Amino acid sequence: MGAVEPARGPATLSSGPGRVLVFTYGLFAVAATGRSLLQLGTDPGRAPFAYTLSTVAAVLYLVATTCLLLGGLRAWRVAVVACGIELAGVLVIGTLSYVDTALFPDKTVWSHFGQGYGFLPLLLPFLGLAWLRTTRPD
Repeated sequence: MGAVEPARGPATLSSGPGRVLVFTYGLFAVAATGRSLLQLGTDPGRAPFAYTLSTVAAVLYLVATTCLLLGGLRAWRVAVVACGIELAGVLVIGTLSYVDTALFPDKTVWSHFGQGYGFLPLLLPFLGLAWLRTTRPD
């Protein structure tokens, strides 16, 4: 007798490529949190707008990570919103950081479209939304 293979259903948010996505989001949550805490803790008056954006990015990465891990329709919806806001944020902040450099005397996760992070902050919401599209719960 051969081994019985478990039934395979639709991909879950944190299975297969989703695991890499969850890991990457988690890594960015830690990196953005660390950056914002360091910036706000050492010289909060230097670039309050930029430092606040680092905090917003950290929260969005944390929300996306959590929702990707939880699964379910509600978590999927929240993850879509978080990735959408993240995409809008990186596009707007990336553009602003080139157009109005006075707003960004110090770098953020999203400034210059995430150049300091190998442009992964620009790519990540596209990957997140693509993965969410393929894993939509019924």
